[in-house]
Amino acid sequence: MKQEKAYKIKLIKILEILRQDSNEEHYIESTEILSKLAAMGIECDRRTLYGDIDVLNDFGYEVLCDKSPGKPNKYCVVDRSFDVPELRILMDAVQASSFITPSKTEVLLDKIADLGGSHRAELLRSNIVKFNTTKSANESIFYSISEINLAIENNKKVSFEYFDFNSKHERVYRRNGKRYFVNPLATIYDDDNYYLICYYGRFEGVVHYRIDRMDRVEMVVNQPIDVYKSEPIDLKRHKKTLFGMFQGEEQLVEFQADASILDPIFDIFGDKVEIAPDENGKLRFKAAVQLSPTFFGWCLSFGDKLQVVGPNEVVEKIKKHINTLLKFY
Repeated sequence: MKQEKAYKIKLIKILEILRQDSNEEHYIESTEILSKLAAMGIECDRRTLYGDIDVLNDFGYEVLCDKSPGKPNKYCVVDRSFDVPELRILMDAVQASSFITPSKTEVLLDKIADLGGSHRAELLRSNIVKFNTTKSANESIFYSISEINLAIENNKKVSFEYFDFNSKHERVYRRNGKRYFVNPLATIYDDDNYYLICYYGRFEGVVHYRIDRMDRVEMVVNQPIDVYKSEPIDLKRHKKTLFGMFQGEEQLVEFQADASILDPIFDIFGDKVEIAPDENGKLRFKAAVQLSPTFFGWCLSFGDKLQVVGPNEVVEKIKKHINTLLKFY
């Protein structure tokens, strides 16, 4: 029994070595594998290593062998969870995410690079481009995310303090530091920041909070969750109607647009939005949105290429928004 256990451990360690130190471009010699096993206190010789590699192949691990006359066999494992382009995308996303602190960014980049094995990890690290991204200083954000997810899994509330920054970049806690108690619904990533979407009984509705602005997050075990006083919350629809995570009254808005701005329209509303030409050579479409200054700003950013044509109450709100801005110029 003891011998069988030692054999299983040896197979696991051989697979770990192959995954870490080989790929299709870099094979590892059998002598190096044996040396690494010996450093772990695992006995193995060249003859038994051949059989161990065959066992790994029998179990579905694709281990290739390069045999050259007069030289030790070389091996590589083909199977990998991620290829280099996939790892590069993950690393770039971490670099660009402002809610991740500088120190945690470096830790995550190293972990992601290591998923590519030792040779690819070196290549990935050498090609890291430092983005000019303003990073959060809140080192507790991953603890906060963990507490939020734990509360969601256990159908419990979370409590936290919430802060903004003053002109000296000092924390100023809202409500004089009084804690918030909410039903956590989901965490989402939007515009380089991480948000908690939650139901807040005080407002009887869904609200959002930036997780990097939350402090001392805790799961609440001794309070029942708030009972929703409206129809069930459709999080997918809720997120789809938002602009920049700013909330407002939801309306079905009709737009008239120039064909030259179809790409940003699809970026915002998706490729399933129904668009039809009108008699003026323009395009018409409708979309459900939450009215907010961010939405008004998005509409105005296209100048005469985009116009809100209905309903009238939304048109009037945009006019009011424009008139308010004109007072500053």
